[in-house]
Parts: sequence; C-alpha cells; structure tokens
Amino acid sequence: MITAIQLIGGVLMLYIGAEFLVRGAAALALRIGVSALVVGLTVVSFGTSSPELIVSFNAAMKYDSAIALGNVVGSNIANIALVLGLAAMIKPLRVELQVIRREVPLMLIVTLLLCAMLWNGELAQWEGGILFAGIIVYAGFTVYWSRKTGGADDAAVRSLSKQRWWISALSVLAGLVVLLPGAQLFVLGAVTVAERMGLSTFVIGLTVVAIGTSLPEIAASVVAAFRGEGDLAIGNAIGSNVFNILFILGLTALVFGVDGSGISMIDFAVMVGLAVISLPIMRTGFVINRWEGALLVIGYVAYVVYLLN
Repeated sequence: MITAIQLIGGVLMLYIGAEFLVRGAAALALRIGVSALVVGLTVVSFGTSSPELIVSFNAAMKYDSAIALGNVVGSNIANIALVLGLAAMIKPLRVELQVIRREVPLMLIVTLLLCAMLWNGELAQWEGGILFAGIIVYAGFTVYWSRKTGGADDAAVRSLSKQRWWISALSVLAGLVVLLPGAQLFVLGAVTVAERMGLSTFVIGLTVVAIGTSLPEIAASVVAAFRGEGDLAIGNAIGSNVFNILFILGLTALVFGVDGSGISMIDFAVMVGLAVISLPIMRTGFVINRWEGALLVIGYVAYVVYLLN
C-alpha cells in the first residue's frame, strides 16, 4: 500500500508540477517572440522533461545511476512510439519541413553519439560535459534562429504571451516546488517495486519510471493534437529526446558519472531504430497518419512486454 501511494502520488505530483512549469515557462518565452514549433522544441520540451531530470538526478545521487540511464532511454523510446503514436491516433500530425531537415537528423545524431559513448559500459564525467555543452549550443541557436526568421506564428499559443510575467514566474516556481518531492516519492516507489519483483533497476527505469516521467509529454502532445497544434506535439516529442540526452544525461553524468552496464543491444537497437524510422514516417506526405501512430503504439507495447518477460 505504501509503495502504491508513493508511485501514484509521485506521478500525480510530477504531472501537476510539469503542467505549472510548462505553462509558466512557455508564457515567459513567448514574450520574446519565438514560434510555436520552437516553443515545443525548447521550452515545452524542457518543461515536460523536468520530471526525467529530477528523477534521474535524484536516483544517481541517492540510489543507482542505472535508473537515471534507464529513465532517459525508456523515455526517448516512449516519446516516439507512445507520445507521437497516441497524438497521431487522435489527429494526423502535419510535419514542418524544418523538422525533417534539421530536428529529426539532429535527434538521430545525438542518439548515435550516446550509443557510442556508452559502448564501454559507462558515461564518464567528461562525456557528460560534452553532452551538456551541446544543449547550451542547441537551445541558443534554436531561439536565435526563430527570432531571426519570424517569431511566434500560432495565435492560440501566442495568446499565452499576454499573461502577466509575474503570474508566469509564480507558475514556474510552483511547478518546481511540486516536482522535487514528487520525484523523491516516485523513485522510492520504483526502487521498492524493482526489489520485490526481482527486476533490475535498469529495467524499472526503462518501464515504470520512463512511463511515469513521460506523462507530461503524453499530456502535452495529446492536448496539442486535440487542438490541432501538431507543431507543438511533434516539437515536444523530438525536443524532449534531444533534451533528455544532452541535458539530463549530460548533467547527471557530469556530476556523478553514469553506469551503462545494464543496457542491452536490444535497447540500443529500439532507441536508434525509432529515431531512424521517424524520418521516413514524417516524410510520407509530411504527415503522421493514424495508422502509423497505431503501429508505433503497438510496437511500444510489444517492447514493454518483452522487457517484463
């Protein structure tokens, strides 16, 4: 009962905290005039990835860095197969040319870089420093490019910028206040589940923790799909994958180092394979159709079943 309360309470706190953080941060960012796609790629991606950051950092500090790595790998798999899949099943997602030309190739390059770094079974602190430097360059260039080429282009999203700045700042602060204890509860529950089921902490990170911390991405992308804001849904999923590797694993490895011995070739193959197939899926008519979304979700379910058997 206590473990269930920890998991459920932690997930709820992560979701609520991320919701406050995303709305506040997006409103603040839109005041400087960036596009809907870039808000999805940067601010929303960072906000919805904040549970992964808090959980990974907390796990590496107090328990086992395998949870941190499993959380990021599992979340990246879920972002393409589950998040984009569910969003596309609700409403076909139109894809901007920029996503195909730059964002997806960048996601693939970053994913392959992580695999290369983990080939020796660990992510050293200097490797974490390289990844962390990458997110600074990526975020800075993305915002600069957006402001140079046109600014906010979505009326519904742009309306957030009318929110008073101090309300947005309070929303960000409230999100962080809820996220921190939520992450601690969730990690405690996940570790207990791993011990009782006889599963490795890496597998728990790939499944329970990854799905729990991906709830903000799922919620943000599903809501965006319902509203017809495909740019936000796609930008959120792709941007979150880049943030998860460069920022979350980069910062965690920079401070603690990360043990990668628990990851298997299957996990590598699924993570890289999804990054690869996302490109032809998006290039087909520049839209992700419902049946393609369904295939992605079915593939994700099959992967989780494989892990738990």
